[in-house]
Amino acid sequence: MSDTSHPRDIVLVVEDSADNLGMLTNVLDEAGMTVLVAVDGDSALKLVEQVTPDIILMDAVMPGKDGFETTRLLKQSETLSHVPVVFMTGLTETEHIVRGLEAGGVDYITKPVVPDELLARIRVHLANARAAQSARVALDVTGRFLLAVSAGGELLWATPQARRLLGSAALGRSSQQALPLAVRVWIGQATRSASAPAQISADIEGRRLQISFLARTGPDQFMLRVAEESFVLPETTLKERLGLTAREAEVLVWVGRGKSNKDVAEILGLSPRTVNKHLEQIYSKLGVENRASAAAIAVRTLTQDQID
Repeated sequence: MSDTSHPRDIVLVVEDSADNLGMLTNVLDEAGMTVLVAVDGDSALKLVEQVTPDIILMDAVMPGKDGFETTRLLKQSETLSHVPVVFMTGLTETEHIVRGLEAGGVDYITKPVVPDELLARIRVHLANARAAQSARVALDVTGRFLLAVSAGGELLWATPQARRLLGSAALGRSSQQALPLAVRVWIGQATRSASAPAQISADIEGRRLQISFLARTGPDQFMLRVAEESFVLPETTLKERLGLTAREAEVLVWVGRGKSNKDVAEILGLSPRTVNKHLEQIYSKLGVENRASAAAIAVRTLTQDQID
């Protein structure tokens, strides 16, 4: 009996071989997954307009649009940018592997496909994609205007609020040229040198925006924060009004939002032990004994700032 306690994962298989399609469909169906099928790139592009899959298995070599071109087109869609694409092909040359990854793929499986290996890889990439997407949604809900870029200034992802600020500059992988040249130059400098300015101001979509460098989050992925210059970040308010360090203010912002020490550590890229040490300093500076009192002061301070 199949487990109906949670929705079945949706797998889109893009493959022009009937034999391979039959084998893959059987394997995935027996693993409890819902299978969508497209026999070419154009069919895949039309199908995802109706249904968003959880993962895509992509044949690299197909008539018409090959898997590389199809994946590049899929990744231009905001609703599909987070969906992992795993390439399947008999090609093993390094140049083809590189092409698949550059097109937006997250993995590469050579044919003939080994079912157990395929299922193991699918589960890993589904878990990673869900974790990443959940983190972005959480960041957006809590008012985080974040985006990730490559060292060359190519937009990789952005929280919805950041996309709204950036406007047409946040359309996707093929639209990185929409970012002002000065911003792209600064991104290159900020990702290569610790002595580069930590932030830059730029006019984008009729707004004066401040873009700040936060951290490296991958081999060629860097996280930035964007805000309108008239908007004062909550951690800035707490830092200035309560006499905290920048990191202590960041910790207190999340404590004020009800996050546990473990959650704060994951959000800020710290260890739980470091968060505890920051909280000890916060309690001392605020003259309180516990996180509930510290959180109340944070909420009161930020609320007063909004009234002012």
